[in-house]
Amino acid sequence: MNFGLTQEQEMVVQTVRDFVESEIYPHEDLVERTGEVPPDLGADIKRKCLELGFYGCNFPEELGGAGLDPLTFTLVERELGRGSMGLTVFFGRPSGILMACEGEQRERYLLPAIRGEKVDALAMTEPDAGSDVRGMKCSARRDGSDFIVNGTKHFISHADLADFVILFAATGEEQTAKGPKKKITAFLVDRGTPGFEIRKGYSSLSHRGYHNSILTFTDCRLPATQVLGEVDHGFDIANEWLSGTRLTVAATCVGRARRVFDLALPYAAERKQFGKPIGANQGVSFKLADMITEIDAADLLTLSAAWRVGEGLDANREVASAKLYASEMLARVTDEAIQIFGGMGLMDDLPIGRFWRDARVERIWDGTSEIQRHIISRDLLRPFGA
Repeated sequence: MNFGLTQEQEMVVQTVRDFVESEIYPHEDLVERTGEVPPDLGADIKRKCLELGFYGCNFPEELGGAGLDPLTFTLVERELGRGSMGLTVFFGRPSGILMACEGEQRERYLLPAIRGEKVDALAMTEPDAGSDVRGMKCSARRDGSDFIVNGTKHFISHADLADFVILFAATGEEQTAKGPKKKITAFLVDRGTPGFEIRKGYSSLSHRGYHNSILTFTDCRLPATQVLGEVDHGFDIANEWLSGTRLTVAATCVGRARRVFDLALPYAAERKQFGKPIGANQGVSFKLADMITEIDAADLLTLSAAWRVGEGLDANREVASAKLYASEMLARVTDEAIQIFGGMGLMDDLPIGRFWRDARVERIWDGTSEIQRHIISRDLLRPFGA
């Protein structure tokens, strides 16, 4: 791995950072105060992203995307991590899982998503099936050449903006050496399909303006043409997608941590107590040293994992390590930043408290820290037959 960025990568980083600072930062207070993104503001961010040529940048050029490799795309996500997720969601990055679209699905879902004409959302988590994805109860049973879907999904990010969802549902069961295991199939489901309802989700502590929704399916009939990939093989495409989203979480955590540090460092150098800058005190200066060391370590771990993905190397453990370490690093960095700012760190006048609050969800979604440790330890022990 070359630790230096290419000239093109440097340009991408600077372009996205400039975009976040000029188009995202100015609106963050509004989103924090109201918990909403005005539709015209979201549309404006999307339009500017399209004009910049970055919409769908994680897709191949021949499909209309920017064709960024995994490492460069991770750099994009890192810079977007500096801004409010309620706003950066409009800097469109459709689910990579849509690459599994075939035939007419490409014209109805894949290409419109890349062009910004349609927005997708992933529907996997259920009230009784979070980390235990195989325990999902939402089912799709065959009825002739169709499928009838019944069940509920929740915590579905930005489904309120979606034109269609990528639904994962149980379509059967198979016997394995470890007992019965559900077969999972992925479906493409349009908003407005009879029997499919998108409802307002929970009021979340983290990421105001970035909404979650509850999806209900009541005898929702889907033709076989809506199957994404192969019947009973939804996990084959889900596993590839989950790797990408975990890298995104790691990268955005690094970006957010750097923004917090960029606020804490000058404050420590300028804020005076007892006649000298607080940064001159070892109790504060050592915090800064630990913070930047952890940020750099998480950054390199994340970029290394992205490089492995781009090289076609096995990166399951490395991606899990990056997600685990970066998300837990962000919690520590934001907490220490509040300590450096003191009481002001908890006030709405500064964004530090928001970053601290937002950081909490990163250790939960896209695989909890416990799941990441399970993936890592399983990968280490598997060669020994354990």
